[in-house]
Amino acid sequence: MSSSLRPLHRQPQFVWFWIARVLGSLGFQMSSVAFGWLIYDLTESAYLLGFAGLAQFLPMVLLTFVVGAVADRFDRRRITVIAQAVQAATIIVMTTGVVAGWLGIVAVFVGLVLLGAARSFERPAMQAMLPGLVSAEDLPRAVALSSSAMQAATIVGPALGGLLYAFGTAVPLALSGALFALGAFFAQRLRWHRREGAPREAFTLASSFSGLSFIRRQPVLFGAISLDMVAVLLGGFTALLPIFARDILETGPWGLGLLRTAPAVGALVMAALIDRMRLDRDMGVKMFGAVVIFGLCTVAFALSRGLVLSIAALVILGAADNVSVVIRQTLVQLSTPDEMRGRVSAVNSLFIGASNQLGEFESGMTAGLFGTVPATVIGGVGTIAVALLWMRLFPALRRAEALR
Repeated sequence: MSSSLRPLHRQPQFVWFWIARVLGSLGFQMSSVAFGWLIYDLTESAYLLGFAGLAQFLPMVLLTFVVGAVADRFDRRRITVIAQAVQAATIIVMTTGVVAGWLGIVAVFVGLVLLGAARSFERPAMQAMLPGLVSAEDLPRAVALSSSAMQAATIVGPALGGLLYAFGTAVPLALSGALFALGAFFAQRLRWHRREGAPREAFTLASSFSGLSFIRRQPVLFGAISLDMVAVLLGGFTALLPIFARDILETGPWGLGLLRTAPAVGALVMAALIDRMRLDRDMGVKMFGAVVIFGLCTVAFALSRGLVLSIAALVILGAADNVSVVIRQTLVQLSTPDEMRGRVSAVNSLFIGASNQLGEFESGMTAGLFGTVPATVIGGVGTIAVALLWMRLFPALRRAEALR
């Protein structure tokens, strides 16, 4: 089968998958902006902005080895539908609380924990389902197209969430709940079936942890995933964007939306360039170089006092980050047998969550201790240091030539 984009667009199963994933990403991005601004409005606390990320990350940590085994044993389509429906219901209840006036900070965090738990089931199920919807030949391009679509959703979601927040907290929340519900509807249309002959392991402690063991035995895969986790954990500062928007750059919710959107713009542009250039040489070197650029842009953003310069730094940051995303996701899919994809995807999701939600917690704590700007500068410098260290710890990754 040809790996051009046209055949993929003509495959209904991939189209339903693509739509469901985009709608879920839009709902998540919009609600993240709304919850971030709501928490800061209620508390004006950098610490609690950090704890918001932790509230969504902890369920992922606690459930990682359960959700992977579930995705490998049960219907991945049904898991996705239920997870998106739970997220829709949770946000709708929280929207009702905003309108009725009873949604306080405690209720917000309870809702965030529920959303984090549902997302813990959704991520590995969707990631592990994709290879069963397209041919092996089409898989790398399907991963790239799915990643590009996610970046497009990440562009639209934060900007739309920031703009709609001006009309009231309930507006972006209600729309994000509706998007999750639509995502569940389209996921229901999928006709994913487990590959014939694929074994179904019983739930045991050993089988639940086998995804982690599989990654650990492959230095290139383990190095790439752990590099992304540690670097973004140190350099991530998404939770602090409300502070940068309101107190440093002196903009409103619309400015926060632009700042949240800027990295996705860069990532989307880079996704198009990756598709044209194929990046089939010196993959390890390019990945390390991208992480260093990510760190430099983090420092530049922290020191900027102008909105245009801040947005430019975030655009380049997003482009650099997308290089590691495409490399990592394709490595995971092509290097893992189908019967283990749920468990490996769950571990990969844990690493991604650590680099995002746990990174938000880390940035909130350091900002509370040292101040917003110094904490962000420290994170950027730490990211560069990690890239240099990993080049020595994982020489096989540094010498990696291609994705296949």
